[in-house]
Amino acid sequence: MIAPLTAQQAPMIQQIDQWNNRWLLPIRAIASQAMDAADPGHGIDHVMRVVNNASVITATESADAFIVLPSAWLHDCVLVPKNSPQRSSASRLAADQAIQLLEGIEYPSVYLNQIHHAVIAHSFSANVSCETLEARVVQDADRLEALGAIGIARCLMTTGHLRQNLYDIDEPFPVTRVADDRKFAIDHFFCKLLRLPATMKTIQGKIIAEKRLKIMRDFLESLCEEISSDPGSLGKLLGNIG
Repeated sequence: MIAPLTAQQAPMIQQIDQWNNRWLLPIRAIASQAMDAADPGHGIDHVMRVVNNASVITATESADAFIVLPSAWLHDCVLVPKNSPQRSSASRLAADQAIQLLEGIEYPSVYLNQIHHAVIAHSFSANVSCETLEARVVQDADRLEALGAIGIARCLMTTGHLRQNLYDIDEPFPVTRVADDRKFAIDHFFCKLLRLPATMKTIQGKIIAEKRLKIMRDFLESLCEEISSDPGSLGKLLGNIG
């Protein structure tokens, strides 16, 4: 599950392995059950990728795996649809549920408060500041899921599930109009996704995010060409984002 890491990170790799040996199976089981009814973009496969991201960043940043990994596994354990008026409360509901689930398997109580905070703070819509390194790691790990090839796929799956159009046929990219990601999938790139790399809070998160951002910009440029839209206008739009 963990990508290749350097020898200097050996102690952190050992801690991650220690956590996996003791807690991976029971926590993966409860996470899988919680995600059983998730929408296509937020299923257990999404959670597993977040855990992988979190493992890599944890080793690089020397975060505590006993806080980061359960937080990553359970960050979406309460399902609130993207278009629900309760969306901003989703991470708080998930944090409360995560603690109940962890108490049910007798997870060490010394970590629970920090896990609760990390789950709450991971959410973009909750707008809660990260107060710990572990919360920053979980937030970056989750936001990386909205970037790159996976980010494109998840965006299109989610907006398709919500029966949104791919783009505005009169103005595919929001150059003169206001971007509206409640109607158009491509507008979500400009409302949120392309801006995520600037919000990364760990060094490793920033490195991965910038690599994945290029994939998304290349996708938009290819889409622009394929639908015969104005590349100059898209270029200016991308330039304004940075």
